[in-house]
Amino acid sequence: MPCSINLAGNIGRRNSRGSAMAKAGEQGSGEDRLIARFFKPLAIHPGALAFADDAAVLTPPAGCDLVLTTDAIVAGVHFFPDDPPGSLARKALRVNLSDLAAKGARPLGFLMSIALTNDTTDSWLSSFAAALQGEAANYACPLLGGDTDRTPGPLSVTISAFGSLPTGTMVRRAGATPGDRVLVTGTVGDAALGLQLRRGAAWKVSLETREFLLSRYLVPQPRVALAGALRAHASAAMDVSDGLAGDLVKLCRVSGISASVSVPSVPLSDAAKATLAADPAQLAAVLTGGDDYEILCTVPPDKLAGFHAVAERANVPVTEIGIVRAGEGVTFIAADGSPLRLDQLSYSHF
Repeated sequence: MPCSINLAGNIGRRNSRGSAMAKAGEQGSGEDRLIARFFKPLAIHPGALAFADDAAVLTPPAGCDLVLTTDAIVAGVHFFPDDPPGSLARKALRVNLSDLAAKGARPLGFLMSIALTNDTTDSWLSSFAAALQGEAANYACPLLGGDTDRTPGPLSVTISAFGSLPTGTMVRRAGATPGDRVLVTGTVGDAALGLQLRRGAAWKVSLETREFLLSRYLVPQPRVALAGALRAHASAAMDVSDGLAGDLVKLCRVSGISASVSVPSVPLSDAAKATLAADPAQLAAVLTGGDDYEILCTVPPDKLAGFHAVAERANVPVTEIGIVRAGEGVTFIAADGSPLRLDQLSYSHF
């Protein structure tokens, strides 16, 4: 029998940081009015209790496990302070949906804590909330509650997302075995190249190429349509947030195996190919740069055909890039058959 779950003990509770997304109907503090204006319209899930209580309630579907994930995005670290507020809202939610998808879960809802700077305007909040509302509707992942704060430091948004899947079916990083094939969705490296453009890189590429790469950096594409296929066919999976090379190393380490990857097989967009033609030294950034939010997975040989068939029906491109082997570590094999040396495997905050 499904049970009701208290998701957060800090929703709407007054403390030294101020009130959260509750008592939104009260015409009290400026924060109450801010919440009522911008975020209460998003409280469409009955478990959100119209942001009028100290916590939200979520009942998972019968026979299902809850999958929980959280990610923060911080100005100056994950986005530029002048990035459009709508893009920020979409990225904040989508990076969490990417984690759920890689585990094979479908979204149920999310909590959000947002720390606003003194110069945050109503116009900025209106654009942010409108984009967040659209994302919540598009992905059937409603806002359940959260917390609003004022900060003297950089603006930040922290989302905790909740998903569900049949009991015992979550796809973990552990589980890959020798002989499994290594696959990745979509294309790799676009966001890392987009970030460099945002920082002022002056490659001689077309405007179309620049706009594509910048869009991939600003707004990831979570592969939620592939969740069921991963549960049915993948032996291990994770999303690519810190870079293909480094994230594959993490998966291999937890699974207790090694892998070899054919660099020419790594899927690249036309925009990434054009950039590499202009600056071949960017290959390392493509493989290690992060922010792809594609799904990296391993699939046994006898399940490959089924996996590809489901991915095609879901309109999610999937490419086989390597093979799992016994041993430790990951080897990237260049076009000439030699191992490719990568000085840094992935992005790290520390």
